[in-house]
Amino acid sequence: MTASEPEEGRGNDSAGDRSVPASGLPATGDGSGGSWRDNNTGLTRAYLLAQRAARALVRGVHTNWRRSLHLRVISTTLVLSLLVMAGLGYVLISEVRGGLLDAKINAAVNDHRAGLNYALVELQENEIGDRNRLLNNIASELTSRSGDTGLYSVFILPSVSDELGWATGEGSVPPRLIEQVRQSEVFDQQYHTYTRIDMEDGSTEPALVVGAQLTHAYELYYIFPLQHEQEILDLVQGTVALVAVLLVILLGLIAFMITRLVVTPVRSAAQSAERLAAGDLTERMTVQGEDDLARLAMSFNDMAGNLQEKIQELEELSKLQRQFVSDVSHELRTPLTTIRMAGDLLFDDREELDPSQRRSVELLQSQVERFEELLADLLEISRHDAGAATLGIESADIRDSVMKAVGDAEQIAERRGIKVVLRLPAEPCVAEFDTRRINRILRNLVVNAIEHSEGRDVVVAAAGDRDAIAVAVRDYGVGLKEGEEHLCFDRFWRADYSRVRTTGGTGLGLSIAKEDATLHGGWLQAWGLPGQGSQFRLSLPRRSGAELRGSPLPLVPPEIALGRNFTAFGDKDSGTPGAAAAAATAGAKGGGAKDTGSGSGPAADKPGSPDRGRPGADEEEAL
Repeated sequence: MTASEPEEGRGNDSAGDRSVPASGLPATGDGSGGSWRDNNTGLTRAYLLAQRAARALVRGVHTNWRRSLHLRVISTTLVLSLLVMAGLGYVLISEVRGGLLDAKINAAVNDHRAGLNYALVELQENEIGDRNRLLNNIASELTSRSGDTGLYSVFILPSVSDELGWATGEGSVPPRLIEQVRQSEVFDQQYHTYTRIDMEDGSTEPALVVGAQLTHAYELYYIFPLQHEQEILDLVQGTVALVAVLLVILLGLIAFMITRLVVTPVRSAAQSAERLAAGDLTERMTVQGEDDLARLAMSFNDMAGNLQEKIQELEELSKLQRQFVSDVSHELRTPLTTIRMAGDLLFDDREELDPSQRRSVELLQSQVERFEELLADLLEISRHDAGAATLGIESADIRDSVMKAVGDAEQIAERRGIKVVLRLPAEPCVAEFDTRRINRILRNLVVNAIEHSEGRDVVVAAAGDRDAIAVAVRDYGVGLKEGEEHLCFDRFWRADYSRVRTTGGTGLGLSIAKEDATLHGGWLQAWGLPGQGSQFRLSLPRRSGAELRGSPLPLVPPEIALGRNFTAFGDKDSGTPGAAAAAATAGAKGGGAKDTGSGSGPAADKPGSPDRGRPGADEEEAL
């Protein structure tokens, strides 16, 4: 129920709307509203500071809890110790309280029984005398008999309303006990209960009341103060609490010492393992004693020693392997040059030979050229393995590299009846890179796309933003299975080993391209789906040595990312060109279509920058 507004306030509200400050505090006409706002702002700032401090504290505790085994063990020990001590203390105090009260009840019942017998005897022997004086004397005598139970008060209460009662002390008998005694059918049946005595200073003390019927007209009650028992119980509780606190602290110190004995070697082992993982193969642990931790240290040292030996052996083997490949490649150049000179003479005079010899000379010429390419690739791979590959950085337009790569692959595309569709930006995409290596990457990607396009067209797109440039080569052939987007960069790997290399590749092109892209600080990534083709994307930073954070082109083609159906470029099974081909043709007729994509990095690409999708038509051309 809410309190109603005063009539005066309601009248004022109805007369006109009153403005209320945003803080919810009433504005005053004397200019004091500013002080209210200032105070409110100060309280809000203090609250926010306290909230941030509390969150920082919680985060710090959470972080330390997750990272520190020492803290977790000590905290768990303290909490469990507190729970155990609380349980034991509760049981102990309950037993002590029960023992004290049982002893007090037994003593109180015995004293009450003795007083009850005495009062009955006195009443029987003095039936004719003054009953009031007799009862007063009995109450005084019973009070003076306080024995082992300490002081108590005696109450003789009448069972009928026309009689008087006597009391020799402070307190009162609880009505529930009086009712219980009066309903008893046996005169000497004793009952007891607990109550509290109001003292003169205003405090209260616990007490025990024992009562029984004295005669048909009177009842005898004893009130026993429990102050002494309460003091004993308080002493026991204080002692138990002190012992519990000391024991918990002692257990915490013991847990700290024991955990330190275990955690310190474990931390040392972890630090040694981190240094070993960082490349310091000389790292070893200190062995102390012959216990389990010492055996752990010895095992770690043995493992580190064996690992160092194996790594050294592998390094030596790798050096020998690289040296062997390099030496063999260099040594083969001399006989290969001689064979090439002889083959060129025969190839120049092939028209004078008969058809079978002419075919042999042509095969010899093609295989000699392939052998030269293989030797060149092996030398390039050996340079990358030895870390001797260097970059000839220059500022160049990526569109020129794309055009050169497509021009180099033009004859292969024409021989297979494939068109290479270009989607190039209208504005220059200038970056700092090694043109020789980038041209080789792009030529390899275009030739590889033609090789696996299954007679369909190949799309080459380029784009740039403020920080990076990218080239994507898309084919609509067999595609890649799950996991092959990483395997395709392995040396001599084939998606289908039954496929014959019709373009004379060495099997090292994509591996070298991957190394060249990494040497530039860029990415060379692949995407593919079975039956939907594949796409390879090269991303490079505009400035040499800059960190690449995103790509201007998406790795997954837009039609796949949006879940749209598509018809492949140049699909010879379809009567009409596909939607993508139609879009490309329309773009070429209309001066080019603006092609922008959301960036994507190795895991998640950077969103588009302001330079992406800038005004200007893209050039699109089919070769």
